Amino acid sequence: MARKEAPQHAHSTVTVKGRDMRLRTIGFAALAALAIWFIAANTGSVTIRLWIPEVTLPLWSVLTVTLLVGVVLGLYIARRRARR
Repeated sequence: MARKEAPQHAHSTVTVKGRDMRLRTIGFAALAALAIWFIAANTGSVTIRLWIPEVTLPLWSVLTVTLLVGVVLGLYIARRRARR
């Protein structure tokens, strides 16, 4: 039996300063810049209840930890799906 291969798609690219860049890369860079701006703009202190203890931390540190946990979980899930 002949094995069917998936058709190869050309990636969507944009030329920026003489270099071809994928639109996906530009989108990720824009989202990263927005996330950094949002974290930097929120500098107040917040009280967080961690089951029993209450901890007072700067909001930017809570947002940074939340972002990093989300990135790690996203990479883990993407890696598991790629193995299938």
